[in-house]
Amino acid sequence: MDSSEKTVSVRKLSQQYAYATLKFHERVGRKMGLGGTDHKYLGFLIQKERMTAGELAALTGLTTGAVTGLVDRLERKSLVRRQRDKTDRRKIIIVADVNKIIKLITPFYQEFQNDTDLLFSSFDLPQLAILEKYFKEALRITEKRTTYLENKQEHEYH
Repeated sequence: MDSSEKTVSVRKLSQQYAYATLKFHERVGRKMGLGGTDHKYLGFLIQKERMTAGELAALTGLTTGAVTGLVDRLERKSLVRRQRDKTDRRKIIIVADVNKIIKLITPFYQEFQNDTDLLFSSFDLPQLAILEKYFKEALRITEKRTTYLENKQEHEYH
């Protein structure tokens, strides 16, 4: 197998990994009683604990309307609550119940995280450096393409 064939093979594995990850997160979301992607946004809320809908929209790439629906669904599950900003009553702060979220997600992710840690520990330092380089560059490429799509006008697709 030459270099270009190996590149295609690795890219296909990367796609399979992405598809398997989507399927996994869809199952996790459903088991939590949430939509397939709703539970993924909980990570942003755990990290920040409190933010405006606009901040959550900026972090996730969702529209503010979609964020409203997301917050409605998470609020029905008592995972977040809306709180008026003390200095600007027009502004609503989304406050995460971090302990409740962690308690909800831990049973679904702890074993997965343990397996992933075990996998990473099977690599030596030079191999980990290669993996780190790959993930950093893949992240950079993905963020670059996401920004490009955000800035592209709808009529430019047709």
